[in-house]
Amino acid sequence: MIRILFALTAAIVFTLPARAIDIQEVTSPGGIKAWLVEERSIPFTALEIRFKGGASLDRPEKRGAIHLMAGLIEEGAGDLDATEFAAAREALASSYGFDVYDDAFSISAQFLTENREDALALLRSAINEPRFDQAAIERVRAQVVSIIRSEEKEPSDIARRTLMSMTFGDHPYGSPLEGTVESVEALSRDDIVNAHQDIFARDRVFVGAVGDISAEELGSLIDDLLGTLPETGAPMPADADFALQGGKTVVPFNTPQSVALFAHEGIERDDPDFFPAYVMNQIFGAGGFGSRLTKEVRVKRGLTYGVSTYLIPKDHAELVMGQVASSNDRVAEAIEVIKAEWKKLAIEGVTEEELADAKKYLTGAYPLRFDGNGTIASILVGMQMDDLPIDYADTRNDKVNAVTLDDIKRVAARVLRPDDLHFVVVGQPEGIETTN
Repeated sequence: MIRILFALTAAIVFTLPARAIDIQEVTSPGGIKAWLVEERSIPFTALEIRFKGGASLDRPEKRGAIHLMAGLIEEGAGDLDATEFAAAREALASSYGFDVYDDAFSISAQFLTENREDALALLRSAINEPRFDQAAIERVRAQVVSIIRSEEKEPSDIARRTLMSMTFGDHPYGSPLEGTVESVEALSRDDIVNAHQDIFARDRVFVGAVGDISAEELGSLIDDLLGTLPETGAPMPADADFALQGGKTVVPFNTPQSVALFAHEGIERDDPDFFPAYVMNQIFGAGGFGSRLTKEVRVKRGLTYGVSTYLIPKDHAELVMGQVASSNDRVAEAIEVIKAEWKKLAIEGVTEEELADAKKYLTGAYPLRFDGNGTIASILVGMQMDDLPIDYADTRNDKVNAVTLDDIKRVAARVLRPDDLHFVVVGQPEGIETTN
């Protein structure tokens, strides 16, 4: 019965326009801050916790340790082994998720109000008392190694690894956060314990909660979950040096279709010009069938099924990046069209119609992101980590609508650097050679 109720509860999403969301800032008795959206209509709460640093905190020669540790958090904690922990979670109809990114380690939890105390006790044990049993380490390690070996045969993954290595070198951004087969196979239990100690600390934690919980209850919950963690963890990595230069790199791979990733240095999330850059990118390559690149590369010339660009503002570096796939005999033409459109936008900017269409889409789609307790909790944490104001959900669309044609022309000339674009092409492309 509990399981059925949880399934129904999870399916009932808390959906409101962005301007209708009332966000409270909560400070726990122990001094940990959180953002809360209280919604009492459903006896269910979603909790999102993130620790700044992520896989970038891997120690030297220990690449993949934090990723492996993330896969082991639920594999037994306290007095419960992996099987017993899974059974306890199932009996409580609770859901926990642990994941790691370049700059953050995330914990997502969802639980019914009637099971809150027991669900949080189980989560507390996972965060504070993971067992890291050797049998679990070997089982999860084997899974990770299998995934890495599979990715080594995927053209898109080969392109990503090559591009990131060329761009960031020895910085953690320069290698896959999963590690390599060799680095993961060499990890010991002590390395996993060290990874846990490096990540979990109170000086880098961000919390968001949505659902059937008050500010007072949330404050107590946070201290109970996180209050005994160390005050500080591992120092954050230095900013990454951006080593990528304009040119092309070909990685031979036996496939009828080449995959190309391309990039140059980008723009910071807190840059005053970020919103004009964001709207510009929507018009250029992020807008699906409405984007310029899709029209020029796919619709007009039939060179690809898909082409896209995106802004990547990491904590320690920024990129403008894109991807395209095309047959080996036509990928060279696709790349030349992309470069030409990159240059055209940098010089001419966009049209009034393009800007109006982008604003309409971006402002209309934004409230649809707030489509469930878990999603909203994640948004709350993301806002905090980006150091956005608590009223950002109310003002974000105003920032989009404030972007002008002159703003985009100025930012396009500043941000888009066609001569700095580097293309990594994986396949057997005709007419393309490595140039730099």
